[in-house]
Amino acid sequence: MQTGIMKNNQYSQQLDQQQTEQRQFEQDLSDAQDGAEYFAVTYLDTDCGRIRTESFDDAAAADRFANRCVAGEDGWAVVDAIRVKERRAAA
Repeated sequence: MQTGIMKNNQYSQQLDQQQTEQRQFEQDLSDAQDGAEYFAVTYLDTDCGRIRTESFDDAAAADRFANRCVAGEDGWAVVDAIRVKERRAAA
């Protein structure tokens, strides 16, 4: 009986950790969006086994795409906020 309670407690702790990580991820994307020019999603294309990158103008679109990429068992995706470096004008 106590083993079942311990497993439920561990599951609850894992769920809380995942929710905390998701909130932090969403906050980081939101913060980055203020100064970021675009978002790059690097993901595993499970159809061909290659790692690919797609670019998006806003964090929400990048997050939706990344979520679709991790739907399968082997799928993964990373969202990076990329700021475009300013270049100096030629003299």
